[in-house]
Amino acid sequence: MDLLIVIAVVSAALLGGALWGAYGTLPRRLEGFLIAMAGGALIVAVVDELIKPASMHVELHWLVPAVLAGAVTFTTLDKWVDARFGDDNGGGLLLAITLDGIPENLALGVALISASAPEVAALAGSIMLSNLPEAAGGAQAMRKAGLTRWRVVGIWAATALLLAGAAWAGHALLQDTPQEVLSLIRAFAAGAVVASLAVEIFPKAYREDSYQAGIAVTVGLMLAFCLGTLGGA
Repeated sequence: MDLLIVIAVVSAALLGGALWGAYGTLPRRLEGFLIAMAGGALIVAVVDELIKPASMHVELHWLVPAVLAGAVTFTTLDKWVDARFGDDNGGGLLLAITLDGIPENLALGVALISASAPEVAALAGSIMLSNLPEAAGGAQAMRKAGLTRWRVVGIWAATALLLAGAAWAGHALLQDTPQEVLSLIRAFAAGAVVASLAVEIFPKAYREDSYQAGIAVTVGLMLAFCLGTLGGA
């Protein structure tokens, strides 16, 4: 049941954001504010949900290279996406969600086996807080780049299915996987998240919302922190 709740939230956040960006009105400054909020939430997630749990099961000489591998992989792919499709078409935000989402959701599926109700609620809220604005901003950028609304929504729907499938696979297939392996998966995801913050999320937020982005990042960080506190209660 917990797994179904989180999968539903992941899918609803991505699809809701895509529909908002493709069909709704998303003023430029609001888009920047929301993306900055998502970035603030991801700061908390990368430390509390990825790096800290990973550090409990693997030594630093394994943890650090895994984090760097995630950052290098994201940066390389993001550079290729920009060179191939342009740097303002939403592809970077889509890549950010996908590349950090797949390993994170694999580990998430396993973690949910023993998660409490408050932990599930906190996790679902954090996912919604970060994924919805990223999907909205990415979908709007894709529309501006010339993609049809149906194609935009289809791309994000496929992404939602992919991430939901990763969570299910983690829950159903990785229950007996050693904690060291799951920790390396989390570490790789952490590196991808940090790289996405540096090269996609924060620069885009600042371009769209200027100095207000600093306030939005702080709001997102504190909201995610409060949700995390709920999960640890």
